[in-house]
Amino acid sequence: MDDHLIIELFSKRDGQAIFETSKKYSKLCQKLSYQIVGDESDAQECVNDTLLTVWNSIPPESPASLSAYICKIARNLSLKKYRNNTAQKRNSFYNTSIEEIGDCIASSFSVESKMDADVLSLSINEFLETLKPLDRKLFLQRYWFCMDIPEIAQNINKSENYVSVHLHRVKARLKKHLSKEELL
Repeated sequence: MDDHLIIELFSKRDGQAIFETSKKYSKLCQKLSYQIVGDESDAQECVNDTLLTVWNSIPPESPASLSAYICKIARNLSLKKYRNNTAQKRNSFYNTSIEEIGDCIASSFSVESKMDADVLSLSINEFLETLKPLDRKLFLQRYWFCMDIPEIAQNINKSENYVSVHLHRVKARLKKHLSKEELL
């Protein structure tokens, strides 16, 4: 079913909207959540919470891209679940992907500061628009979808070394971009 029709179903508060959304996006959300939380049942819980959140937010929201809207919600809920699950522990996979990009963000940056987060987000989005499609895909798969390098290499039919080198170069350009924007 087309996303615009699904959004219309949500707007009409038709329960079919949940069924159609689940049918179309559950596997994507499950994979995204699992990449972050590392547990099938926690990932499924995040998918269910995502569907509930979408139901409660449309209307009044009317997203231009339903897939992006759903993925953002799933990712945020998964990150929250991850933080709750690892309050006293350390999950090496997720932390590793975040630490890789951490040197591009100033240590004084406070996620608690909404204004700083908005400025940083806008700058990173502007940077992503300047990338070649393959570099943008690699960056998003690694740092948004938290995919590991072997999985990314398999997705694009390239070697792990190829992916690592490209990601290293993209991170260097991001660091230069953020420095130029005085965000580093």
